[in-house]
Amino acid sequence: MEVTFLGTSSAVPSKNRNHTSIALRIPGEIFLFDCGEGTQRQMALAGISPMKVTRIFITHLHGDHILGIPGMIQSMGFRGREEPLDIYGPPGIHELHECIMKMGYFTLDFDINVHEVRGGTVVEEDDYRVTSAPASHSVFNLAYCFEEKKRPRFLREKAIALGLKPGPAFGKLHRGIPVRVGDRIIMPEEVLGSPRKGVKVCYSGDTRPCESVIKLAEGAELLIHESTLEAGSEDKAAESGHSTAREAAEVARSAGVKRLILTHLSTRYKRTEVILEAARQVFPVTDVADDLMTVEVKAYDSSPDS
Repeated sequence: MEVTFLGTSSAVPSKNRNHTSIALRIPGEIFLFDCGEGTQRQMALAGISPMKVTRIFITHLHGDHILGIPGMIQSMGFRGREEPLDIYGPPGIHELHECIMKMGYFTLDFDINVHEVRGGTVVEEDDYRVTSAPASHSVFNLAYCFEEKKRPRFLREKAIALGLKPGPAFGKLHRGIPVRVGDRIIMPEEVLGSPRKGVKVCYSGDTRPCESVIKLAEGAELLIHESTLEAGSEDKAAESGHSTAREAAEVARSAGVKRLILTHLSTRYKRTEVILEAARQVFPVTDVADDLMTVEVKAYDSSPDS
């Protein structure tokens, strides 16, 4: 699983930082979290095809997080997309979709499914779950959490000892389906190991430090948290509904995450050392995102059969 930072600036883009957007690549799908202006060009530079994006998750409706959506949708249509696209976002997302569909002359041969989100479970699939929680910003903002559902390890030798032959029955049992062997029913728990923890990635969107994000991110392999301002600017951050580097690090520490990456930096910071140093004093496993930076995320699992 990979996370690519397509844009890491706040409010306005700079020479080195584009408007906010993050791509999460999982087997068979690409998710976007926010889609600021210029995102599709950043995707071209990163070697990520917009045609493979299946879901877009919007944290809030400020322009630097949404203005890349119209162009991306029209480019998808121009390139002949037929697969549906799901867009998730806070109240107002349906009105945004209606406005997008009236911008310019274009036709689409694919469906756009728009989902209003206020918190809780957003998407539930066999292999993963996406949940959300309201954060604390100047407008309604959502934090999102992706969690991989990792199946227990299949104990092949134990299955064979029970009289099973390698083949379709192995796959059924691994998926939790009982299998008959002669007069006996073999239950999945007989041939599966201990539960295994999958990858968990949390993205804060724009927010003040808050308990809802701490709870959502608890135990995550990766927390991506905004860090618009440097430590010492807490009053200014509070006025604008943002976080400082130190405050973001305190969230990471409280949530017990494995790694923190800071993004959504003000354009005033040409060098990020001051941001990074302040955060690492509180939470040492911290990095500052650069545009087009890609990180691999793996689950930490100490179970003996992992």
